[in-house]
Amino acid sequence: MSLRDHLATGATTVARCWAVTRRDGLTLGFTDHDRPLTFDGIDFRPETGLSARAVVQGTGLAVDNTEALGLLSSDAITDADIEAGRYDEAELRLWAVNWADPTQRELRFRGTLGEIRRGDGAFHAELRGLTEALNRPVGRLFQTTCGAVLGDRACGFDTARPGFSAELACGITDGSVFRLPGLDAFAPRWFERGRLTVLTGAARDLRGVVKHDRIEGGMRVLELWSPLRAPLAPTDRIRLEAGCDRRAITCRTRFDNIANFRGFPFIPGEDWLMSVPSRSGANDGGSLR
Repeated sequence: MSLRDHLATGATTVARCWAVTRRDGLTLGFTDHDRPLTFDGIDFRPETGLSARAVVQGTGLAVDNTEALGLLSSDAITDADIEAGRYDEAELRLWAVNWADPTQRELRFRGTLGEIRRGDGAFHAELRGLTEALNRPVGRLFQTTCGAVLGDRACGFDTARPGFSAELACGITDGSVFRLPGLDAFAPRWFERGRLTVLTGAARDLRGVVKHDRIEGGMRVLELWSPLRAPLAPTDRIRLEAGCDRRAITCRTRFDNIANFRGFPFIPGEDWLMSVPSRSGANDGGSLR
């Protein structure tokens, strides 16, 4: 017997179940039923952790959306985890379930968490359907710099190679500026535009992009573009990866990866496009005189 057959009986025992899967793999389940439910290896808890308004869905390519509301609970969705960004773009699934027989269920919504607002001990999270991805621009840009990210599939460079990454304790930091010893083997500014990943502690798996890399008083000082949104202990381990300014000369001389360069270094500049016929000289893309 399916859920549709159960609904056709007229006497229904239906509840809604939500599953939130964070990018670090943790899955939390919630239900608006008054007792726990279990299926697909997920325990759906009846505590006040998550509820939702009506799901707005349509045919065609219209974007489906709704809003989830919940109370911050110390053993489920915590204020610290939301502040740290652990629920950003988390996957969310919604089922209609016969709580008397959970095998009778139907997936009604699947998407991701969008903007999360907090206040008065509660949170409001925007839910974005699968068609939300159609709003994102795709394709390659014709520009002189590389369009790939160092270490991704398009780049193909392995940042784990010796000399291009380092693991060490984070030392004393406010989450934005790191003062580190023992990085003398790396040239100044080596980690600018590179990634910093926390490996242990309360901020585990959080990442930041290095804005500045300099030496001050014999210490290596790394400043991130945005601070990590979780507390760090001096003994927490971090991983640093070399940075790339996405220029062809850097790709060739620093990484020896010019075969995978995804830019167009010889594309004419704006001056060339604005140039006019001349009786002498050459319009070679350089500055106009």
